[in-house]
Amino acid sequence: MTQAPPKKMSIVMLVDDNDIDNFINERMIQGCNFAETVYVNTGTKSAIEFLANLSANKELRQEHLPQLIFLDINMPILDGYQFLDEFRSLDEKARKGIKVAMLTSSIDPKDLAKAKDYPEICAFLHKPLTEEALASINTTANIAQILT
Repeated sequence: MTQAPPKKMSIVMLVDDNDIDNFINERMIQGCNFAETVYVNTGTKSAIEFLANLSANKELRQEHLPQLIFLDINMPILDGYQFLDEFRSLDEKARKGIKVAMLTSSIDPKDLAKAKDYPEICAFLHKPLTEEALASINTTANIAQILT
C-alpha cells in the first residue's frame, strides 16, 4: 500500500466571489493533498475581517493562520489588489508568513504587471486550479522574482 504524499500546507484560504469556482478549487486542493484545511471566503471584506479577528485573538498561534491565500482579482466591493492594500494594514502578527497566489480568469497583461508591485504575491495562476499549478507554487519567492 502506497502512502499519500505529505500535504504541502496546513491551511490555505480561497477568496473568490464565485461559489462554483470556490467549490472546484477547494476540491482540487483536497484532491491533490495540497492542504489539510481550506478556509473559503466569498468576499474580500469578510476575508479581511476574518484575518483581523484572528490577529485580535491574544491566544493566536501561527498554525491558525493560512500559509497561502488564493485570491481572485475581479470582485465587487474590494478587488484583489484592494484586498492586498487592506491586508497590508493588518497587524504584522496576522500577516507574518502568509503568501498570496493570484487566481484569476483575467488575461489582461496589466494585472500581471501590477502583481509585481506586491511582494506578498508568489504566483499568478489562471482558473481553475490544476495539479500542475499547485505543484508550481513557490511560497519562498515573489512574483517579481519569478518573472525576471
